[in-house]
Amino acid sequence: MRFFSDNAAAACPQVIEAILAANRLDTAYDGDALSQSLDGRLSELFETEVAALWVPSGTAANCLALAALCPPHGAVVCHADAHIQNDEGGAPEFYTHGAKLLLVEGPGAKLTPDALTARLDRIVDGVHWVQPHAVSITNATEYGLVYTPEEVAAIGAITRARGLGLHMDGARFANAVAHLGCSPAEVTWKAGVDALSFGFIKNGGMSAEALVFFKPELAAATKYRRKRAGLLASKGRFLAAQILAMVEDDLWLANARAANAGAALLARAAGDRLVHPVQANEVFLRASPEEAASLRALGFDFYDWAPGEIRLVTSWDQTEEQIRPLADAIAAL
Repeated sequence: MRFFSDNAAAACPQVIEAILAANRLDTAYDGDALSQSLDGRLSELFETEVAALWVPSGTAANCLALAALCPPHGAVVCHADAHIQNDEGGAPEFYTHGAKLLLVEGPGAKLTPDALTARLDRIVDGVHWVQPHAVSITNATEYGLVYTPEEVAAIGAITRARGLGLHMDGARFANAVAHLGCSPAEVTWKAGVDALSFGFIKNGGMSAEALVFFKPELAAATKYRRKRAGLLASKGRFLAAQILAMVEDDLWLANARAANAGAALLARAAGDRLVHPVQANEVFLRASPEEAASLRALGFDFYDWAPGEIRLVTSWDQTEEQIRPLADAIAAL
């Protein structure tokens, strides 16, 4: 009955089994065999050489990535509704030692090439004005919309032409790839992405996210930042084990497809109440306060997003039988 957040979902059995299997003597920090295998395993997944670091949260992954791409005196361009702007408690500014976030508007929390170019063109080249060093996009966005490889490549072309880094917040990267049906490579480094926050916790992981650098040299200084920030877990093998379990046999994609299917079921019931197309596992729909209260009276839990709007999030472990009552209740509003 809970559709508040996929963060509330259980960890999947394969992750728990992997943690138990890792519960043995091994080297501390990230010197263990599991942590040492991350670069190779994720290089296989992304079809190119990467450097991969485990971190305990999406906030850490995003902010360490931005710190690698942007100096303290610089700026990161992002959407005004990006998670790094509205939901990270100032952590990007903290981890970058003061870099500024420059905000761009756009439908569905997506950056468009035209809006990005217009924002960059307004920046005067001089010491009195903060200069951009990176762009951050979110896939899937805060409104559950997905960037296609072509859309990412259009933004990537702009960042390359201007000498900027490109970060992708992939808290729901699995949901985006599952929707697109493309390879992970096509929507990341092949399209110009330099660093990816590869989310697992919302998708069946327990306490581990992957920070993936498509320019491996960016990882060297990040290892020091991770330690300085208190994020270097002494028993890092337990984090590495979760990531490896999630990518084994494409479990990350299977879980995302299940969550996406649940959202699609709700979308069909919502009809013209939908605020945005449903492309991942988030559903935004119009509902009056009275209608929202009636759904809650039936035992459903969800987020009041904006005046007259609610957000529903489906998880990897919710079956059609568990989701159907909410779909029926929405259809009956």
